[in-house]
Amino acid sequence: MPYEAPTHTVERSLRATTGAKVIAGVDEVGRGAWAGPVTVCAAITGLRRPPAGLTDSKLLTPKRRDALVDVLETWVTAYALGDASPEEIDELGMTAALRLAAERALGALPVRPDAVILDGKHDYLGAPWQVRTVIKGDQSCVAVAAASVIAKVRRDRMMADLGGQGGGFEEFAFAANAGYPSPVHKAALQELGPTPYHRLSWSYLDALPQWRHLKKVRRSEESVELENGGQLGFDF
Repeated sequence: MPYEAPTHTVERSLRATTGAKVIAGVDEVGRGAWAGPVTVCAAITGLRRPPAGLTDSKLLTPKRRDALVDVLETWVTAYALGDASPEEIDELGMTAALRLAAERALGALPVRPDAVILDGKHDYLGAPWQVRTVIKGDQSCVAVAAASVIAKVRRDRMMADLGGQGGGFEEFAFAANAGYPSPVHKAALQELGPTPYHRLSWSYLDALPQWRHLKKVRRSEESVELENGGQLGFDF
């Protein structure tokens, strides 16, 4: 399917209106997963022409993402990743966990950005960062699109590694579903219960009477709202 290539329009606007010189694009992956961390990538690209085919990672096939990430990781000026663990998600709620992961990613960059472009309409980062939110920024902004692809590929690979380490986790097929709900994932949960990589404050445990005692009390209403807005039902 044809798509419009991302541009540096937002980056140029930030430079002109705020005087920012170093601008990082930030995107996350794993927000709606049942298992694994939420992962944030911060990428600095400057104003160079992006690699051919760059767009939102969700619009690319796994094969194309894998090929593109090898180019991106040497093409970007700098990038860094930050994770918030399932335990941190359970403890803090998703908004605070996202902020934590983003701060870890931004803090790991070799230079502190003057401004940050966040994908979406919600500024989960806040002060002291100068933030510009852009709906569908992972499609329209070069730096955010680059962050989108790197975050997706790196997290997918990490989840595949978790599922291949033995210990009974192979049945969850993390290499195929990256911790998101799938028929195989749901069946494994029903039979084996959650792994150490699962988020235990999420509502999928309500449909598993034999494992419901493991559920943790949520500290944030935002995580409930997120789940209720997603396809987190348990159909057998």
